[in-house]
Amino acid sequence: QVPASLLAMVDAAVGGKTGIDTAAGKNLVGAFHPPAGVVCDLATLDTLPLPELRAGAGEVVKCGLIADPVVLEQVLADPDVLAAGSPALAELVARAVAVKAAVVGRDLTESGLREILNYGHTFGHAVELNEQFAWRHGNAVAVGMMFIANLSHARELIDAELVARHANILSSVGLPTSYKPGEFDRLYRGMTRDKKNRDGKIRFVALSKVGECTRITDATKAELEAAYQRISGK
Repeated sequence: QVPASLLAMVDAAVGGKTGIDTAAGKNLVGAFHPPAGVVCDLATLDTLPLPELRAGAGEVVKCGLIADPVVLEQVLADPDVLAAGSPALAELVARAVAVKAAVVGRDLTESGLREILNYGHTFGHAVELNEQFAWRHGNAVAVGMMFIANLSHARELIDAELVARHANILSSVGLPTSYKPGEFDRLYRGMTRDKKNRDGKIRFVALSKVGECTRITDATKAELEAAYQRISGK
């Protein structure tokens, strides 16, 4: 694999998933086929449009939240982190790849641990489906992380400061932190199709603190709608 986008470098190229999107949902069809190797040439990012760099930054921030707090510190410390030739970007790519490779190395086929890489993805995939895949993946995941952060706060798993930290760091790289109102029923249907679901229950990867993941498997529809309302402004 020779990924030529930030998103591919830190996410798609590492881990061996070869999936496609269908009308039924995101990443529901595919196989695991690890590449012989992955070569990330950062020079390929020099001409990448800023919206594409931002989309990749969504997955970088996710890695920081689930496993490597240094990533969060570095993103906030450098307002030009996504600029061409940024030395900070090289460090962030290395750290994000290290997080994903460590997880995938222990759980290739997503039987347990690898699920933590789906932080923000349950709601994010529903957004992508609702937008007919016109939204960039990292943008949808950013909104998804805000959704699960609010749900986790309502469950008293995390405090308001960590919810605000999500919004601050995502906004700092130009990613969205809210989604349009009036879409809950469609988004809920999308979440019911998520590949992590078991026995008809929507399963979310959540945080108990930065670098420590847990699961929410028993959220009611009312709880989900309340979390959605907090990120839709209504």
